Amino acid sequence: MAVVIQSADLEAAEAAVTALGGQAARRLPHVGALVARLPRGRVDAARAAPGIESVSPDRRISGTLDLTSAVVGAASVHEDLGFDGTGVGIAIVDSGVTRSHSDLEPNRVVHFVDFIRMQPLPYDGYGHGTHVAGIIAGSGYESGGARRGIAPGAHLIVLKTLDERGHGYISDAVAAIDYAIGQQAAFNIRVINLSVAAGVYESYTTDPLALAAARAVDAGILVVTAAGNLGRTAEGAVQHGGITAPGNAPWVLTVGAAMHRGTRDRADDVVAPFSSRGPSSIDAVAKPDLVAPGTDVTSLADPGSMLFLARPGARVWGTIPAEHEPYLSLSGTSMAAPVVAGAAAVMLQANPSLAPARIKTILRHTAEPLEGFGALAQGAGLVDVRAAVALAAAPGADIGEGLAGATLP
Repeated sequence: MAVVIQSADLEAAEAAVTALGGQAARRLPHVGALVARLPRGRVDAARAAPGIESVSPDRRISGTLDLTSAVVGAASVHEDLGFDGTGVGIAIVDSGVTRSHSDLEPNRVVHFVDFIRMQPLPYDGYGHGTHVAGIIAGSGYESGGARRGIAPGAHLIVLKTLDERGHGYISDAVAAIDYAIGQQAAFNIRVINLSVAAGVYESYTTDPLALAAARAVDAGILVVTAAGNLGRTAEGAVQHGGITAPGNAPWVLTVGAAMHRGTRDRADDVVAPFSSRGPSSIDAVAKPDLVAPGTDVTSLADPGSMLFLARPGARVWGTIPAEHEPYLSLSGTSMAAPVVAGAAAVMLQANPSLAPARIKTILRHTAEPLEGFGALAQGAGLVDVRAAVALAAAPGADIGEGLAGATLP
């Protein structure tokens, strides 16, 4: 079985793997980890080997705007406050990005790395990453500006970790996060968006994916992640404990999904039934941190992707002639997370000195609680981008260290 071994001595870990009849695959040096394959009966023996701190399964991960922008106040931020995320780099750990889309030109995507097949040019066989990219930084060109992203001035660093079916492994996500940390200065990466998720089978204190996210936060990069889509049982009953990894870690900003019900009025918004509720399993962390629109979100489409081909009814035409529909309407906490990642980028343009903890605090402080839902369903409430940016930009604004501390581990 595939595992991630954490050790201070990776050479000794490789030797232990070989002695147990396994095979080392690659090192993740920034988090002191080794990806390897072990015979199923030798995992406990590996855990007991000298120098090995922990052995975790290399678990699978998967991918879980005009109206959206209006609901959260992003449009007025662009038009009235003059902030659009310009100069801020956002790393997207997802299924890649389409090679060509008018809403991402010119030069929205400044860097692409493929951790699946090591291809040099951008592509997205699944279509999920393209959709996320548009929510964050799409220009809205194909819709006359109507379907503009939350931070259309931000630049994107796209790190492909999901295949054409939307599947991947946490080791690829860990490698992508480490890469983003290493390229932080080169591209001014201030935010990482993780609209990917894995099951929770161990504490966030030992989970390699959660620890990689912690390393990014320590480096000054805000990590925004989807809460997951496990808010209901198969029978439709509300269930708690469905927060996915790394959203169960206290140091990330975990985003659930809200329903805008087809109106711009926030008063009728509710938490989406599918949105995962807290507390998290194993560690019982109170999550999510807040919610953002995550139902029927219209964003960019890749015409050759699986999602585009499989969902003809979700395709949306733009306002200019085209060979195919340039947009796709999707739902999920995967769509809610990039709304908040874009909001963070706009806040950082307004105030580049903001640290991840302060961004998280401001977003929670300015969120609007939705009536009838508790904190384990909505966190602090529905994100308000305009209020968050206004507070971030206010000279000498201080909302209190007490609140900041309450959001940290």
